[in-house]
Order: sequence, then structure tokens, then C-alpha cells
Amino acid sequence: MTEKKSSLPIVQVIKKMLTLKNLDDAIASSQKGGLEKTLGVWDLIILGVGAIIGSGIFAIVGIAAAGSPDGSSPGAGPALAISMVIAAIACVFSALCYSEFATMIPVAGGAYAYTFATLGEFAAWIIGWILMLEYAIGFIAVACAWTNHFLQFIKGFSSVLPAWFVNPPLWLVNDYRSAVSAYQSMGVDYHSAIPHFAGIPFCINLPAIIMIAIITAILVKGTKDSAKMAGIMVAVKLGVIALFVLTGMFYIRPENWTPFAPNGFEGVFMGAFIIFFAYIGFDALATAAEECKNPQRDLPIGILGSLVVTTIVYVLVALVLTGMQPTSGTAIPEGLFKAPMAFAMTAVHQNWIAGLISIGSLAGLTSVLLVMHMAATRVLYAMSRDHFIPSVFQKLHPKFNTPHILTITVGVVGILGTLILDLNVAASLCNFGTFTSFIIVCVAILILRKVDPDRPRPFKVPFCPWFPLAGIACCGGLMIFSMIVAKGNTAKLSTEMFIVWIIMGALIYATYGYGKNRKVEKLAEEKIAIENEKVEYSTK
Repeated sequence: MTEKKSSLPIVQVIKKMLTLKNLDDAIASSQKGGLEKTLGVWDLIILGVGAIIGSGIFAIVGIAAAGSPDGSSPGAGPALAISMVIAAIACVFSALCYSEFATMIPVAGGAYAYTFATLGEFAAWIIGWILMLEYAIGFIAVACAWTNHFLQFIKGFSSVLPAWFVNPPLWLVNDYRSAVSAYQSMGVDYHSAIPHFAGIPFCINLPAIIMIAIITAILVKGTKDSAKMAGIMVAVKLGVIALFVLTGMFYIRPENWTPFAPNGFEGVFMGAFIIFFAYIGFDALATAAEECKNPQRDLPIGILGSLVVTTIVYVLVALVLTGMQPTSGTAIPEGLFKAPMAFAMTAVHQNWIAGLISIGSLAGLTSVLLVMHMAATRVLYAMSRDHFIPSVFQKLHPKFNTPHILTITVGVVGILGTLILDLNVAASLCNFGTFTSFIIVCVAILILRKVDPDRPRPFKVPFCPWFPLAGIACCGGLMIFSMIVAKGNTAKLSTEMFIVWIIMGALIYATYGYGKNRKVEKLAEEKIAIENEKVEYSTK
């Protein structure tokens, strides 16, 4: 008897952790005093393409084709085109699940909101925490990549710009670890090269900080203006990529396509895992569902349309790039890893096109920053509305009707992150977060089809349960495969940090989120009791 009493509180705690959010209440809450509905179908496609086409096509494509410079992963070679199709297929299954959820539950939060409706309170918090890993850390990594591309771009103007601007001090354009590594590789004493204030080394990534501040200001002003800005940048980078494909096709050497898959299936699948990072972004559209004019019609078109456009672009770039440059052997030039498209054009003496590609890469990275920042803000907004984080973050700007406090907070976190982030580990962590969220969304679709089969579904995943199961298998398989094949400390460190991130999330829930939700529940029960007493008194 004593054992039963002592175990009762534990049972109650577990039940509360598994509490599901009522879908009708979630939709009603979003419609009352929610975010302004400004996004149409073309806005969504532009935001989707803007989020996806960025650092992947302008930087990672070289690593996926030729393999990691340190030999930690094999390259796909010309078979990178197949790797891209594999990665796209893995995305499509998850994209279909996202589309069904987004049309059925058009609220801010994306995978977080869907998890709350199917797997319960604790799982929702954890997936929201993982989404922060994907969006916020990915946002910081892209900001640092933006600096690298900007520095490459201004070097082309060394004859006109001041030398101090073209070649700034390393401590002014890097985090501390990167600056130390760079100084050591140059044989320079970093202790004397890096300035110190009160004994603390001073390193900042100034271009990234300025860019984050600009993006934050744009998002505070409004999502519609953000979509317009993204549209301009998408047009620029698609134009530049088209120029690369149409010009580069005249410099293709068929012998560069032999051998087609120099590292066999291992290289092809590892290439799919690496290039998967280039597809991250379409899921960010689901986080903006609450701001869509007609989410039931427009979101599936936006999500699937952006995937189709980017896959076609990626395959064309892969075929032209690997046809212009050999991607197997021992003498792979360093430029192929840092800025592959620009390097390929420089190698055939088309320097003016290489310069335009640098402009396109900056536009691409900027649009990715824009969408990642917006997605992180919208997930946190939904989590604040569910009492997982303080309610002050729910406040909307009186003029622009945007979550300005959250937007500025994410911007500040991004600026701080540029000071300390290890970019290689950040990319792996971002992939872990993305794969996990995709798997959870596929699982959630299967659950909701069972527990709420009669709910109206403007868009339905075809061939259910096989397509969601295929999404789970593809994402889980690529993640496990990469952990087995990848060598070195990066994979091990990113795995350990992912586990630590999950533990941190669980501790925050235990110390704040769980108690806050119970207080809200108690207040709601007391309010209902008071209302019932009033009704009972009036009837007497």
C-alpha cells in the first residue's frame, strides 16, 4: 500500500509530461491576436528557395564531390548528381508529412507544434529545443560563412580598396579558436597578434556581427518586407547559377566524369549525407504557417515547389562542376573546397563570371540567414505561448506586429555565437537536429492518422503509412551511415554535444517548463471553478 502511494506522484508527473495539446485550441489561439497574415504562395516558394540555396551549393558541393580535405569522408565524384537525388528523395517524404501537418494545423512552431499535438508536452519541448539546434546554430554557422565569402569577394578589388580593408587583421574577422589556428598555421605568435583587454583576448567576427544586426532589423520591421528582400536575393543567386551552368557547359571535359563513382556506394551515400545540409530550409516554411494567407492551399505548393526547384538547380550544378574539374585523385586544389563554382570559372579564365558568382554566394547566404533567423524566432514564439519560456517573448511590436523582443534576442545570441562557435562541429550538429526533427514529424503523422483519423486534412500524405515510414528509414539510415563511415574527432564530438544538448533541454524543462505549465493549469482550473460558482449562485 505504501509503495502504491509513493509511486502515485511519479505516475502523475509522467501523465502531465505526456499531456497533448488540443488541436482546435491551438488553432483558435493562433487566430486570436496572432501574427499578421501576409505570405502568399510565391512568397513561400521564394522563402523556401532562399533558405535552401545558400551555403550548400556555393561551398559544400565541393566537399561532397571530392571528399573532406582531411580525408574524414569519401567524395561522391561525378556521382554527386545521384547523391543529390537521394538527399532530395529523403527530403520529399518528410516534406509531404510537413505539408499535411501545416495545412491541418496552420500555427507557428512547425515540428514543435505537431509534436505537442501527438507525442505530448515533454516531447514537444525536446523537439523545440532540437529545432533551436538546427536553426539557431545553423544561423550562426552561415553568418560565419558569410564573412568568409565576403573576404573572398573584396580581394577582387585589392587594386582599388585600401589594403587594411582587403586584408583585415585575423582577430577582427574570426572567432578566437579560428584566429588562433590561422595564426599558428602562419607561424605567428597569436599571443602577441591578438589584442587583450584586462588580460582577456579580444576576437570578433565583425562582418558577421554587422550582417546579423541588419537581418535582425529587417525581421523586426516585418515578414512581408523580409520576403521581398529574399525575393531579390533569390533572383540574383539563381541568375548567377544559371550563368555558371550556361557558361560552364562549354568547358566540360567528359574524361572528368570517369570514374563516375570513384568511391562506390560509400562515396555516393556519404555525399548524400553531406549535401543534405544544402536542403535544410524547406521545413522552415512550416514555422511560418500562421502568417500565410491561405495555408491549406499555399503551404504544400511552397514546400514541395521549393524542393523541386532546388533539386533541379543542384543536379545541373553538380554535372557542370564535376565536368569542369576533376574530383578524384590526390591533387585536388584547395579552391574546390572553399568556393567551388568561382574556382572552376577562375580555372578556365572566366574571372568576371567568378566575381559575379561571389556576389551570388553573398546573396544566397544572406537569404539563408534571413529565413533561419525567422524560423528560430517563430519556434520560440510558439514555445513562449505554451509557457515553456517567459511570456514576455510573446509581445508583438505595436507598429509592425512582429515578435520583436524574440527577434532581437535571437540576433544577440547569434552575435555571441560568432565569438565562440566551432563551425565544423556546428554543421554536424545542425544535421543531427534536422534529421531528428524530420523523423519525429514522420512518426507524428502516423500517430495522428490513428488517434484522429476524422480530422479534415486539406492535404494528405499519399501511400500512408509507407511514405512516412520511408522518410524515417531514409533520414535514420543516412544519419547512422554517416556516424559509421565518418572518421576523426568531429563526428564523435558532434555526437557527444548533441547528447549534452538534449540533457540540457531536459534540465530546463524540469526546472522551469514543467512547473510553469502546472501553475498555468492550476490558474485555469481555479478560474473555471469561480465561473461555475457564479453560474450556480445566479441560478439560485
